[in-house]
Amino acid sequence: MTETKKTRIGSAEIASLIRRDIKTGELSAKERLPPERVLAESYNVARGTVRDALNKLAEESLVEIRAGSGTYVTFDPSEDTGNVIMNARPLELIDARFALEPHICRLAVLHARQNELDELERLLETMENSVNDVPTFASADTAFHSLLAETTANSLLIWIVSQINSVRSQKEWSNMRRVVLNEETIANYNRQHRDVLNAIRARDPEQAAAAMKEHLESARLSLTRNAAT
Repeated sequence: MTETKKTRIGSAEIASLIRRDIKTGELSAKERLPPERVLAESYNVARGTVRDALNKLAEESLVEIRAGSGTYVTFDPSEDTGNVIMNARPLELIDARFALEPHICRLAVLHARQNELDELERLLETMENSVNDVPTFASADTAFHSLLAETTANSLLIWIVSQINSVRSQKEWSNMRRVVLNEETIANYNRQHRDVLNAIRARDPEQAAAAMKEHLESARLSLTRNAAT
């Protein structure tokens, strides 16, 4: 199971890491996760942070938390209804994100709580400090977009975004990130993420949506250029 002890991370990132392990089969259906205490030590965080991460995964029906027994993986790839998403081409996923994420930003303006804005800020600072560290940037980036969806409190949107984000942990996407993400690209993405968060903090829904569209257009352009090489 993925571990990290380099820096203190938040519940969104822990959920992202465990989600990846579940989706890639490193954690299999019906498997019991390590106790909260062990996970907290593994990720160098408080047990409450781990508990929040597990609750997120339970809301996505990836795990089941059984009182007095532990947390068990409930996701079964053989029964997964997300095969269409899992088999989608990168540009198809970007188009799907265009349809969803700008409006998610509008909803974040309406519904995001202060603690969620603070966590988005922390994730963005992690990305801004990781221009030369693609894995750390990518993990925080995924967590950032996941948390934007969670601010809406819309369970269907949260589920769809979790399905889309799970694809980004696949080997093909990891290889693509190594090609696409360089210092200049990451710095540009960080500026765009900053514009998104600033607009949400300013409670400007259309500016937040426009900033997200600009970010996704940059991502689309990066993928198009990579496909052409």
